[in-house]
Amino acid sequence: MTISLCMIVKDEEKVLDRCLSSIKDVLDEIIVVDTGSKDKTIKIAKKHGAKIYLFSWEDDFAKARNFCFSKATKDYILWLDADDVLLPKELEKLIELKQRLSGEIDAYSMIYHYEVDENDNVLLSFRRNRLVKREKGFLWYGAVHEYLDIHENTLDTTICITHKRTKPLSNRNLKIYEDLLQKGLKLSTRDIYYYGKELYDHEDYEKAIDYFLDFLDCEDGWIEEKITACLKIARYYTWVGLFDHSRNYCYKTFEYAKPRPEVCCQMGSNYFEENKIEQAIYWYSLALTAGQDENPTAFNNPSCSSWLPHLQLCMCHYKLGDVQKAKKHNEEAIKYNKNHESILFNQKFFADL
Repeated sequence: MTISLCMIVKDEEKVLDRCLSSIKDVLDEIIVVDTGSKDKTIKIAKKHGAKIYLFSWEDDFAKARNFCFSKATKDYILWLDADDVLLPKELEKLIELKQRLSGEIDAYSMIYHYEVDENDNVLLSFRRNRLVKREKGFLWYGAVHEYLDIHENTLDTTICITHKRTKPLSNRNLKIYEDLLQKGLKLSTRDIYYYGKELYDHEDYEKAIDYFLDFLDCEDGWIEEKITACLKIARYYTWVGLFDHSRNYCYKTFEYAKPRPEVCCQMGSNYFEENKIEQAIYWYSLALTAGQDENPTAFNNPSCSSWLPHLQLCMCHYKLGDVQKAKKHNEEAIKYNKNHESILFNQKFFADL
């Protein structure tokens, strides 16, 4: 079985070579749709043997991706963004998967490490349908935060794609939503959430929360996005000192799923900021034992069940005067994150006592 890589790009000269170099060994075809690059993007794509197609940008990611998919000719289509990479061990997994492809499965999901810190610690991961059978004609939906609507005959893999963003936050998606609203178009339930998220990311918090609240009132909202909306509201209320409000939205997540590490850490943060240290210890400790949600589509922040609660428990126990417990938790934190500035500072601090 053969694989086409499909990408839509614009002005990606700083990252495109990195992306294509990381995955070229498993590909039989590279389709690159350029939406108006003014840099060396096309030259770099051609160096890797890509077939180049030009597409006039229409403020609609789904249209661009569907055009790109239409140019693929191989058995399966893999899609990536230019700032994605496949680490060597993940490439090995993909090569092994390719050798097993028989055409019986329509779509394979892969884990997306969407957000990583400067030390490559994963801060946000979730699954996306990545490798799809071309002859099924799957389509993309959504002008922004587009998605493939596939629910049957799929298989989850352990392959991880890593997103290594280099560009600063863009207002492109925000502008697309605002243009849609200006035209009088009604946002879908999903777009209400993502417009709120764009507003939140651009620090327009009060307006973002209005949209999140509208989204939470929608009966057809996806549970994972409802949990995330609650957490974002809770974080904002913690920042402005409305701790009871924050906790209420943490509790609301329990309507959708059991307590998750991310929620437990947020509860711990609330109590820590209020200097209610015993309560903070309870919730940070629970974060370590709650476990990641078994739902394969859940949004996960692995730091919330590893080094972060240990780091916070170090601070909590130190505030209570228990230096040995504080030191122990910092030692646990460094097992997961060997380069975090605060953990290293604490390590030196305890060594000098």
